Amino acid sequence: MRRFLPYLKYLRGRRLALVVALLCGAVSGLVYGFGLPKVMNDVFPKIFTTASGDTDRTPIIKTGATKISESEKPPVESTASDAERLAETARIKAHRNLPVREVIGYALLIPLIFLVRAVSGFLNNYLMSYCGIGVLEALRVELYRKLQHLPLSYFGRNRSGDLLSRLTADTQVVQQTITSSASDLVIQPVTLASAVFFLALIATKNDGVGLFLASLAIVPVCVFPVRFIGKKLLRRAEENQRLLGDISDLASQNFSAAREVRAFGLEEKEIGLFQQTTRRLFRIQLKVVKYSQILSPSIEVIASLGIAFSLYYAYFAGISLAVFVSILGALFVCYEPLKKLGGLHGQLTKGAASLNRIEEILHAPATIADPAQPVAVTRLRGELAFENVSFAYKDDIPVLRDVTVSLPAGTVCALVGPSGAGKSTFANLVPRFYEAATGRVMIDDIDVRAMRLADLRRNIAIVSQEPVLFNDTILANILLGRADATRSEVEQAARDAFAHDFIVTLSRGYDTIVGERGASLSGGQRQRIALARAFLRDAPLLILDEATSALDSDSEAKIQLALKKLMRGKTVLIIAHRFSTIRDATKILVFDRGEIVATGSHAELYASSDLYRSLYDRQQNANT
Repeated sequence: MRRFLPYLKYLRGRRLALVVALLCGAVSGLVYGFGLPKVMNDVFPKIFTTASGDTDRTPIIKTGATKISESEKPPVESTASDAERLAETARIKAHRNLPVREVIGYALLIPLIFLVRAVSGFLNNYLMSYCGIGVLEALRVELYRKLQHLPLSYFGRNRSGDLLSRLTADTQVVQQTITSSASDLVIQPVTLASAVFFLALIATKNDGVGLFLASLAIVPVCVFPVRFIGKKLLRRAEENQRLLGDISDLASQNFSAAREVRAFGLEEKEIGLFQQTTRRLFRIQLKVVKYSQILSPSIEVIASLGIAFSLYYAYFAGISLAVFVSILGALFVCYEPLKKLGGLHGQLTKGAASLNRIEEILHAPATIADPAQPVAVTRLRGELAFENVSFAYKDDIPVLRDVTVSLPAGTVCALVGPSGAGKSTFANLVPRFYEAATGRVMIDDIDVRAMRLADLRRNIAIVSQEPVLFNDTILANILLGRADATRSEVEQAARDAFAHDFIVTLSRGYDTIVGERGASLSGGQRQRIALARAFLRDAPLLILDEATSALDSDSEAKIQLALKKLMRGKTVLIIAHRFSTIRDATKILVFDRGEIVATGSHAELYASSDLYRSLYDRQQNANT
């Protein structure tokens, strides 16, 4: 349970509820563990008396005694008439001369015990659920917050569906574990301890019961199946959560690629893959159920051996029926928490498997973070420089090798080269989406690592090849560029991006919900909203990732006009996949295998760079 204790810090504002819940749990365990056997021991002898009016404390058998009890005598055929039997019953009842009110009081003690246990148990469960749900909420927010600050490289190494499963399913398991464990770790030990205390109390008052209590020696044996099955369960629980992540990832990929699945006829293949994974999950879940459910029966069998030994010894030790019944009740109360604690061990094991997956995120190093003493910056001029910069993904072959280049403020620079040459990586190092392995990236002679991330990225606008719009209004999506902008500023940015005219034709105008990833809009409309966002941001540095690709000619023409206006007075990096988009570039960087192999204008490079010339001619020939 120590693994889970640090997460109780998420009980902010709920600690009093936790204390009350634990106290109620202690009351429930104490009343059940001590109160019920105590009532059985004290009340039953007063209710069940012999014909002579004395409590039945005659031992069944006294070891070494020659007297044979009535129960040992051979049965004699009864010759008594019905009248005689009725007279005998009346005589016994006459000796049971307790007042009716007192008998009722004794009888009500048992429901009173169960009432107190029920109320305290309900309050314990309700308040623990209240605390547990609070832990779940805070843990999910903390996990989500950590994911927001992890570098993009982390998401490259982990599947989005699996991360989603950890955020939802694994946190749910941890919450259930903390709730049930915190409750049972109070109720069950208190129940066990109070029952054992009662047994010890009985042992001091009755001869021979001390040896009878030796039957409790069977209790430590229960530990062995718990530990053995727990190890098996941990491995299966971890595999179970991993497969849940696989299923979540498969579904996430399928939903995001619904058009491609249908276009290429992949429906049956996707169904088969999903079915295969769920079948593996089914088998693992059965193993989890097997190991979880086998614990309680195992402990019950071991406990029954202890009770059997107790019964055997009680016979020869001459323990009275009343004492034996109360002790038997206490033993039953003892073994019940043992069984539940065994089940709790299984729950803790499954929770530990989920906690391992959550902690992989919580303990992941945030390699890209604000410096301890950041340089204060407001609006940058936009002078950009790379000094001996190298970078590699996952410590593999370097994507950039010792890159050094300087771009004065206001430069429109196109990045050209074959696929995988390092163009996008070069641009992504500017806003610190990734961290340079060696060297420095400078803006206005300030290392980007010396700035606060918010200050740095506020000075950069990005228009992607496939812009992402959130499932919100058009107004909200444009306001992402600058949250404090006024409505009129948003509309002016939309006009600059040639988006205002189509927006006002929509049924709700700027308040239209665009759908997931802007599904209700065309590609050109999504691109113009992304441009409006960049206009509203008005940042001194602009990164364009082939913003006009995959558009119809009318949309491309409008976006080209908008881009010309957007680029004025800014330092621009254009990741060029088509050479028609670099005609406005004042400088071109040619990348090959992570190095800048040539720089210059189009005319200069066409005359001096074989790689540039071959790339340009190949695309021109493809267009014709």
